[in-house]
Amino acid sequence: MGSQGSPVKSYDYLLKFLLVGDSDVGKGEILDSLQDGSAESPYAYSSGIDYKTTTILLDGRRVKLELWDTSGQGRFCTIFRSYSRGAQGILLVYDITNRWSFDGIDRWIREIDEHAPGVPRILVGNRLHLAFKRQVPTEQARAYAEKNGMTFFEVSPLCNFNVIESFTELSRIVLMRHGMEKFWRPNRVFSLQDLCCRAIVSCTPVHLIDKLPLPVAIKSHLKSFSMANGMNAVMMHGRSYSLANPAGGSKGNSLKRPKSIRPPQSPPQNCTRNNCKIS
Repeated sequence: MGSQGSPVKSYDYLLKFLLVGDSDVGKGEILDSLQDGSAESPYAYSSGIDYKTTTILLDGRRVKLELWDTSGQGRFCTIFRSYSRGAQGILLVYDITNRWSFDGIDRWIREIDEHAPGVPRILVGNRLHLAFKRQVPTEQARAYAEKNGMTFFEVSPLCNFNVIESFTELSRIVLMRHGMEKFWRPNRVFSLQDLCCRAIVSCTPVHLIDKLPLPVAIKSHLKSFSMANGMNAVMMHGRSYSLANPAGGSKGNSLKRPKSIRPPQSPPQNCTRNNCKIS
């Protein structure tokens, strides 16, 4: 029976994240791809601000996220400065098909350093489904993120690729910074989805996931899980295997264990059989 006092919370932690970046980089698309949660702002005045809530599962703990999409237009800079107070994480979003939006990240970093110094942040390259129009190389964006001490993700709301993973990683960084990880790490519980993904990805190379007889949405989530957890190496039951066959060797030679050769043993001295005696 639930007590009639304060209502039971449906989450363990509550975090406030900001999505910042230039106009038309797809921050609203990222929020719209989240199916659960409420889109009604808790404040009456929300001009220039889009709001969405969602709940994610992080190591068996429910984390509720309040996501604020600050407009990239210059006339809303004062609104960003006011909403940045109390923010616990920031997603710097750019469009991989728009070089100008990536070059503008420097300006947003200066804005954050001035009004929200020390807040954890990650770099997000949006619209990965338009990679054929790419203007920002992945290697350049990753090097830029490492230079500024940020985690880097490329996401696609249209394909539901890496969106939840980026929020999960930022939540992990925030909670670890505040020392919350020690409360749940001893009682870590994997969800059934995480266990299934981990089992499949651990024995399947990432480039062979597309050949699995699974729906497209599940294969996309498996690739996203593999990249987010650094499980791109081909590992099977804790043993690594080479994909390329050695020159002149058979297909299964690399998987066979060498046979151990035992040294010959001399017959016992008290043996009376003729076939045991050394001539």
